[in-house]
Amino acid sequence: MQYKANTPDEYINVIPEERRAIMNSLREVIKANLPKGFSEEINYGMIGYVVPHSLYPDGYHCDPKLPLPFMNIASQKNFIAVYHSGIYADKNLMDWFVGEYPKYVKTKLDMGKSCIRFKKIDQIPLKLIGELASKMTTQEWIDIYEANTKK
Repeated sequence: MQYKANTPDEYINVIPEERRAIMNSLREVIKANLPKGFSEEINYGMIGYVVPHSLYPDGYHCDPKLPLPFMNIASQKNFIAVYHSGIYADKNLMDWFVGEYPKYVKTKLDMGKSCIRFKKIDQIPLKLIGELASKMTTQEWIDIYEANTKK
């Protein structure tokens, strides 16, 4: 579900009221833990954390006018989503996250390739999401991204 917003603050203001507090908490924990260099903006209709063109002028290979995406958070119809490209691209990071998740949440992990879905917003493991956000620098993400896209 996409919301029309030009800034992360606008995004928070247009999502359902009952989700605003948790989305703000997610946003704050990610910003507090992301390594230097990532910037926050609206990306693909969600709140995104990207490698800006000032650090990676090539941009995203699907649309070089866009900065290189890394993480996104979104209020979807039936869940809150955290998208993390590093989990998809780095098996060690994926294994770490899957192993840590049960230490924070009793319910089964609901996850796609890079999408972590939380249907119960009171069970979002903010500390774990913060730690996940801290695990990869912009340069590490660029290196993994290029290794997987530039042939």
